[in-house]
Amino acid sequence: MPGLFGLEPRTEGLRIHDFSLVHQYIQRFNEVSGNKSAVIRRRSKTPGVMITQYVVNVPEGKSTPDFQCKPVPVTTQEGKLAVFKAMVKGDPKPEVSWRRTKGTTSDKEKFQNKYDESTGEHILEIHKVSAVEADTYKCYAVNEYGKAVCTATLSVIETLTNPSDFRKLLRRSKVEENQTNKANEETDERFWDAMLNADRKDYERICTEFGVADLNLILKKLEEKKERALNKCKQDGVIPYDEDAKEKHCLKSGGRTKDFIIKGQMQKGTGLNQLDVEEVNLFDTRLNQLNAKEVNVVDARLNPVDAEQMHDTWLNQMDGEDVKLLLTEFKLSNVDFVIKIQEVKAQEREDALFECVLTHPLPRITWMSKGSILEDGEKYSITVSDHKLIHKLLIKDCKQQDKGIYSAVAGITSCSAWLIVEAESNLTSADKKKTRKTTLADGAGTDLGKVAKQQQIKNREEMEKILAAVKAKHQVELLTEGKPLTTCGRDTEITAVSERGKNSGAVKDKPDAAKASALSEPKGNKEKDKMKNSRGDGTVFKLDASGCVTSPGVQVIVDGQKNKKHTKSGQEDFDKVTESSGGAESGSGAESSSCAESGGGAESSSCAESGGSTEPSSIAESSSRYTNEAASDSDDNEDSTDQVTHSNHSKQSQKTQDAVNGESTCPKEHTECDETEDATGFATNSKRKRKGPLIEDLEIDPGVQFICGLSDVNAIIGEAAELTCKLSSEDCVGAWFRDCKKISPDDNFTITKDGAIHKLVIIMCKEEHSGKYRFEADGRKTEAMINIKDPPRFDPEDLSAYTKPVTVKVGHTVIFKLHFVGHKPIKIKWYRDGEELQDDNNIKMEKSASHSRLLLSRCKRKDTGEIKIKLKNEHGFIEAISQLIVLDKPTSPLGPAEVTESSATCIEFRWRPPKDDGGSPVINYIIERQQVGRNTWKKIGEFPGVPNYRDTDVDHGRKYYYRIRAVTAEGISEVMETDEMQAGTLAFPGPPAPPKVVSAYDDCISLSWASPNNTGGSRILGYILEKRKKGSNLWTVVNALDELIKEKKYAVKDVVAGMEYEFRVTAINLSGAGESSNPSEFVFARDPKKPPGKVTGLKLTETSYTHLVLTWTKPEEKPGIQDEAKGYFVEIRQAECIEWSRCNNTPIIMASFCVKGLKSMDMYWVRVIATNDGGESAPEELANYVIAMPSPVRPKFTNHKMKSFIVVRAGNSVRITINFEASPRPEIMWLKDNMPVTKRVTISNSDGSSQLLIPSSERSDSGIYSILVKNLAGQETFSTEVRVTDDPKPPGPIELEENVPGTVTVIWEPSPDEKRDDRLHYTVSKLDSTKRTWATVADRLFNNKFTVCNIMQGREYHFRVYAKNDMGISAPSESPTWGTERKKEKFVVSLPTRKDCDLRCAPTFIVPLKLHTAPKGYECYMSCAVKGNPKPRITWYRNHISINTNTNYYISNTCGVCSMLILHVGPKDMGEYTITAENALGRAECSTVLSVRE
Repeated sequence: MPGLFGLEPRTEGLRIHDFSLVHQYIQRFNEVSGNKSAVIRRRSKTPGVMITQYVVNVPEGKSTPDFQCKPVPVTTQEGKLAVFKAMVKGDPKPEVSWRRTKGTTSDKEKFQNKYDESTGEHILEIHKVSAVEADTYKCYAVNEYGKAVCTATLSVIETLTNPSDFRKLLRRSKVEENQTNKANEETDERFWDAMLNADRKDYERICTEFGVADLNLILKKLEEKKERALNKCKQDGVIPYDEDAKEKHCLKSGGRTKDFIIKGQMQKGTGLNQLDVEEVNLFDTRLNQLNAKEVNVVDARLNPVDAEQMHDTWLNQMDGEDVKLLLTEFKLSNVDFVIKIQEVKAQEREDALFECVLTHPLPRITWMSKGSILEDGEKYSITVSDHKLIHKLLIKDCKQQDKGIYSAVAGITSCSAWLIVEAESNLTSADKKKTRKTTLADGAGTDLGKVAKQQQIKNREEMEKILAAVKAKHQVELLTEGKPLTTCGRDTEITAVSERGKNSGAVKDKPDAAKASALSEPKGNKEKDKMKNSRGDGTVFKLDASGCVTSPGVQVIVDGQKNKKHTKSGQEDFDKVTESSGGAESGSGAESSSCAESGGGAESSSCAESGGSTEPSSIAESSSRYTNEAASDSDDNEDSTDQVTHSNHSKQSQKTQDAVNGESTCPKEHTECDETEDATGFATNSKRKRKGPLIEDLEIDPGVQFICGLSDVNAIIGEAAELTCKLSSEDCVGAWFRDCKKISPDDNFTITKDGAIHKLVIIMCKEEHSGKYRFEADGRKTEAMINIKDPPRFDPEDLSAYTKPVTVKVGHTVIFKLHFVGHKPIKIKWYRDGEELQDDNNIKMEKSASHSRLLLSRCKRKDTGEIKIKLKNEHGFIEAISQLIVLDKPTSPLGPAEVTESSATCIEFRWRPPKDDGGSPVINYIIERQQVGRNTWKKIGEFPGVPNYRDTDVDHGRKYYYRIRAVTAEGISEVMETDEMQAGTLAFPGPPAPPKVVSAYDDCISLSWASPNNTGGSRILGYILEKRKKGSNLWTVVNALDELIKEKKYAVKDVVAGMEYEFRVTAINLSGAGESSNPSEFVFARDPKKPPGKVTGLKLTETSYTHLVLTWTKPEEKPGIQDEAKGYFVEIRQAECIEWSRCNNTPIIMASFCVKGLKSMDMYWVRVIATNDGGESAPEELANYVIAMPSPVRPKFTNHKMKSFIVVRAGNSVRITINFEASPRPEIMWLKDNMPVTKRVTISNSDGSSQLLIPSSERSDSGIYSILVKNLAGQETFSTEVRVTDDPKPPGPIELEENVPGTVTVIWEPSPDEKRDDRLHYTVSKLDSTKRTWATVADRLFNNKFTVCNIMQGREYHFRVYAKNDMGISAPSESPTWGTERKKEKFVVSLPTRKDCDLRCAPTFIVPLKLHTAPKGYECYMSCAVKGNPKPRITWYRNHISINTNTNYYISNTCGVCSMLILHVGPKDMGEYTITAENALGRAECSTVLSVRE
């Protein structure tokens, strides 16, 4: 298909990435020009799907949309549901939409789009379809890389409820066709021009663009158009259509094929004659709905030929599309299934058969599977019964991929069934496969032939009733109107004289002399008179002695399917046709033309023969006794749309008329004809009165007719072929022709006549015998084709020898050889067990033109199986099957050996035969014995082929080994050795299972038990049953020792009513009694109990999020009504569920229960059921549902050590944890200063606690933090003041004043932090010159001055002021010296000058970090020591990422000791940890590595 700019991809399978340089240039051009879409069109692998690709290079892993299964055309009745289904693929997943060609799908009630997730199908449903919805529908699948488009048509069959609706249907269809033709004239012209000028490879693309779905039909029409164009001016005797030319009459081309000119197009006149017999029968079944005046011909016998004649006469006057629509209505609306196909279960490699029976015969139905139509071939065999009621589908060699749904479609009715293919079971021998067989449906025992025969009889009876009713009604109407009933010499046959067509002409009267001479001619005259066609197409009609107008060269084909599958003829065909015709024979059974007058506008009469096409002419009086001209007038008033308007019955003429397709012959010399011709060559007529006398009614002899015509035959070279036909007269003699040459009896041909049945037999067919054969009798003829085929065939002697099984020993060579004949070339394939063989070291295949040989050397046992040869050529295929049996020695017997008896005098044991006997049955077994402890084996002997042995020559207490070999005709197997077996050892059985009580009554207790797992190596002889009363230690034997219980059940009748018993059982084998079983449960010897009553007082005592507790009161015991409860079951169900689930599997005794495992806050319904041995009581249910939550509890704080004031250094984290209890779960709200907290704050809530976290605090975070805990029971609140601060800055300069002698007032500037910290205060210290220490004179001063007393004269004083807050104390502010020290000469002391030390230093790590290895889930604590002045800022890193703000790590810094705590170490915590210390003087760093072990 041409792509962008007319370029084509190289191949259909071209990869998207391998586009040519032209495509790459196009893509580059689009990108540069801003056009990003490079559209490429290509075909899909699915026929009829067109893919448009938007981009040149599709990314890897992505794909354009495509259809896996496209929608199929739908034909349905009006008012029914129409469904289109499609499956798409593509990545990304495509979006699917539906559109119409001539309308929209916007009506959501009418058009519904659906998607079936289980099947992946996109569905378009059209509800209550009408003729408006008949259209071509397009399905689009689109994704970002492209789109895929396909079409499907919807055909709507309008439901006809009134017989007159048939005419309305035809009229409406013609009007609609004219409208459609006008609307689509331009489109059709462009379409056909494109198709005629295009290459064959572009046909599919053009059809897709114009919305044409049926490509096969278009190809046929295209061939016709091409042929018509080539032969337009070359056809001998055919006048080309000329729109401006007038209609002409001529007598030319009397022996050629007649063409009709309808609406300017050439159409074959035989098109409507090629109808299926079954279609005619379906057509006839609706005749009882028609008015008698609309039925022009009814033949009482209605065999297939007569049905064809009637059908042809009435339908040839219609348009081809009208006929198709009418037949579709008749055919599809009546067919249904008497027996539908049923589900079939088949093993792999078996054949599966579907069968169905129809209500009306159909030559074929459609078989479908997985959206595809199945065809007859190697895989599927489709067969139809002779009467075409039974249809079968055979699926050969079923495999797993064949399973699925299969459908049979008959018209608009269908039925479906599953084919289930089960896996092949284990083979009985190594590598051996089963022989194929055919599997039928379950319950397929119904005799389909009998059912079909009954349906056939039923159809025939209905037809007889319909025909009788129509004829009776017609005769009554004619008699009522006073019209004479004219017959043609046959009993009960009606001859109708009618006029139909757009133009009814008049025939000029002949002189009486001419009439007389015509009447005097003999009845058997074979001379034909020629009649002139009013259409002017040069067609010449012949009027024979039977009064039927025939068209030479036009042939009636009885089988509308062209007899593709009919290979039989002769009497068998005759019986088949007459049996399925459904018609009733009347009179003498001879065939005749039906001619009767049916009032104005009645249909033309039918006079047809099997050998040639009979024109739909109305002839009542024309025969070989008349000339070809007669006087006739018409009283019909007809419109210009080729539809008939019926006129008054009294004006009807009984004279002959010659009408072809509704057009009559009107000679130019006829002076009474008022017709005028328009430019198109069609005549219009005005109303006129009849002139001249009426012509008397005459009887017309229809002559010899064909009851059964010839059918096509497919024959094989060298075999016989037979053609058979049947005439209506036994006295008539006919002639046989092949390719227009007469056939005479000779060595190749045999011609026989048996009464009315004529046969032609080709004794031995040759290739030159292919051709068209014709049989002529009394001017009638019938034709058929004999197709000689040359499929592959085997030589019979070779085939007989080949099919016999071949037996060969292991290691030998076997040869299969077959001669064959057939058309060359022939494909030869060899198979073994269904697998095709290829040449290798052991397999050699020779293939020639006449034979093939298979050589299998060194055969092995696994080569045993089916050997098949398959030959195939263009004419067919053939298969031959043989069996290869490779003989070998058997495999060893199968163990282990089972000891059936071991006593002091004998050992009896058995084993299993060999898995593979080597192709020969086991004759004997060789047995050897070895005593344990010895090295020699003793041969006991050979014994017949029964796999068991009884050794009586044994010593008590000794142990033996045995060796066993199998013996066949091919040799001795390998040995099978048994385990050691001991003679005479007492091996007691193990304990059986505890007895179970089956039933208990006042006088009987029934028990049952299971046999012991350990039987002691010998069979169980019986059982001993014991009983014991409750409270007693004495066990009593129920049965005597000499009366062992053989079965594993027993009824104990020796019981006392009301007593409670338990039982045990002991098994006994050949060695004796074994160990007793465990006791059974205690059981009362009393009649069955009554179920208890309902519990009372059920109530709920406790609930939580995960459990609830119930209590109740034991039900009351009422003798004879309800007994005591022995236990209780508790059941719950969630509110959205409907099923109850039992909480305890065994009954509980207590009258309370705790239900656990509930989902928090879910609603549950709860009930309690009491139980005892008599059954269960009615459930007692809580009145209301239960919510899984605790009882309401007012919020309450549980941590009594919560702090109401917290001081935090700026930069550190703030963490406030509050614990509480409340039910139900409360709402928690944190506030700061009565406002919601900011996003910097992280809140973490759990069931019983809430935490506030500020990862890195700032001074602005200071405030009062409150938590509000609230639920439906109440609320509680708690507040904590958080103060974020830092070490204060020192106060400003100090001034000293003396206001009062002996005192000094110290005044200082406030600290810069005083405004930000309302808890900041000051401390004042003084230093006396007589002392060496500073003394604090004032503390917690919130102002900026202080008066110091007791100032001594003669001394010097120094003062310091500190700023303090909750975090610490600032550096001091120094005052100037106050006062003068008194000097004493005696005591002069020289004090050294004091120098302040500079303590500042860069950060250094005194104690570094250590390496850490911590187990997963444990704590990890890291610490180090750092010094520095000013105090350094500490930062922690993990893998060079700061973790100071990570809440998963607890970090602290106390007096230079830096620590970090990880609560739960995990793999994510592994890595390198680094700590940095930094101040104004420098920076230090220390690292370590944390490893986590599992």
